[in-house]
Amino acid sequence: MKVVALVSGGKDSCYAMMKSIQYGHEIVALANLMPADDSVDELDSFMYQTVGHQIIVSYAECMGLPLFRRRIQGSTRHQTLNYKTTPGDEVEDMFILLNEVKRQIPSITAVSSGAIASDYQRLRVESVCSRLGLVSLAYLWKQDQSLLLQEMISNGILAITVKVAAIGLDPAKHLGKEIAVLTAHLHKLKELYGINVCGEGGEYETLTLDCPLFINARIVLDEYQTVLHSPGSIASVGVIHPLAFHLENKDTAISLSENDKTSDSSLEKKGSVFVVQGDFPQRSEATCQSNSETTNLVEVRDDRICISKTKKDDIFSICCWLQDSCKTSAGSHEDLAVVLKHIESQLAGYGFGWEHVLYIHLYIADMNEFAAVNETYVRFITQEKCPFGVPSRSTIELPLLQVSLGRAYIEVLVANDNRKNVLHVQSISSWAPSCIGPYSQATLHKEILHMAGQLGLDPPTMRLCNGGPSAELEQALVNSEAVANVFNCSISTSAIVFTIYCSAHTPLPERFKIQEKQDSFLKQTRLLHLDKGGKCKILDPIFLYLLAPDLPKR
Repeated sequence: MKVVALVSGGKDSCYAMMKSIQYGHEIVALANLMPADDSVDELDSFMYQTVGHQIIVSYAECMGLPLFRRRIQGSTRHQTLNYKTTPGDEVEDMFILLNEVKRQIPSITAVSSGAIASDYQRLRVESVCSRLGLVSLAYLWKQDQSLLLQEMISNGILAITVKVAAIGLDPAKHLGKEIAVLTAHLHKLKELYGINVCGEGGEYETLTLDCPLFINARIVLDEYQTVLHSPGSIASVGVIHPLAFHLENKDTAISLSENDKTSDSSLEKKGSVFVVQGDFPQRSEATCQSNSETTNLVEVRDDRICISKTKKDDIFSICCWLQDSCKTSAGSHEDLAVVLKHIESQLAGYGFGWEHVLYIHLYIADMNEFAAVNETYVRFITQEKCPFGVPSRSTIELPLLQVSLGRAYIEVLVANDNRKNVLHVQSISSWAPSCIGPYSQATLHKEILHMAGQLGLDPPTMRLCNGGPSAELEQALVNSEAVANVFNCSISTSAIVFTIYCSAHTPLPERFKIQEKQDSFLKQTRLLHLDKGGKCKILDPIFLYLLAPDLPKR
């Protein structure tokens, strides 16, 4: 994919670009947000690093790429975790900036950012990407910060501290120092006070002066002034205000070959800087579209509708399908529209909505219609309707028509309350497969974690791993473990039920290998978890094997 990289000047955004290139993507433009006033070093922002912004203009020349910059006009208005489009919020500045980049370079399909652990920042980048139809790349997400810091240094990132704000970091001693020099001290502070060694908790910020992506020149900071914000406190806050810098040309600088050139007219001037202006949008076009499409999709009245309900305590399930749909329906997506509309009506009858749904099992008659089914699905189940997060989901093909269950059969698990914790990571990363689609990786409700269906996808490439079905199962289990770890639990020590979907295309000998691989994986991970704590309570889970005609991605 062609990528615009969000750059703050810090080590994280630079290394995120390097990782994007490592996984086969191409950085074609840079984007930066800076203060409205050049004399201001740092804004009171939950989103953006601005210290050292005076130097970012040189990144265009250093990398030989166009740089798009916008002065931040908004402020932090929407402070809850899940962002909703809010005029005047600083996130809208990012939307305007990236929208202009996309307008000038239509071939761009992805955005790179340096998010490591902040859900607040990640969710806002993902929100903007979703509105613009772009893919979020966050290859540093959930990586071990100690290993990550060492990787950055080993891979040639030369960055200095431009802000310190943590106990044990003294502006007089540690400002302007290379992170390679400070590594040992940062690890010591981690042991003493639990700081984030990569500075993810705001302990410090950096400015990258050189890295392998700076093919034309490196930055030399000649003179700077130290500005103290809270001198004398336990954790003094100090920032660097650059006064003078210059670029030092590299002998290894290369020019683009004819084959590397792109047809986008805005890229003809490599190293150019574009200032992006414009007013805040009042409403998201994507939001308006999804709301209008849902209004008059289908009528609820249908003699073919069949429904089943079961209830236990404060959780209940609704199953819905159509009989004899093969005579009147054009496809799975039409059946699904009728079924979803009816379930929506059922939920409303209880005084509930889609936000009360914890999990959805979606069964379709033909996996070839998966894309059309998803388009119908997102008309009903949207972020706007699910402010706490969209439900987790599994989707497989079943021979529904043979047993008169229509072309789409759906089961929804509903809670009487909204006390749930939803994990919905839409960024592509090395952590676990992204849910770019309209569902979440997992939903936690009353100590039960409902996990979405997991394929054997390699997270950073989102491609099925090599090695056949047994290798896919192992990767799917690794992915499941990564998701579970976010909730401080483990699938190997705390799982109650495993449902393993196996494609009917899988040869019989491979099915035995799948079970062997599963037994081996669980045995190994159980031992690992027991070694760490020694107090893990191991459950004896139920295993349900289901031979399905087809699965997503075949």
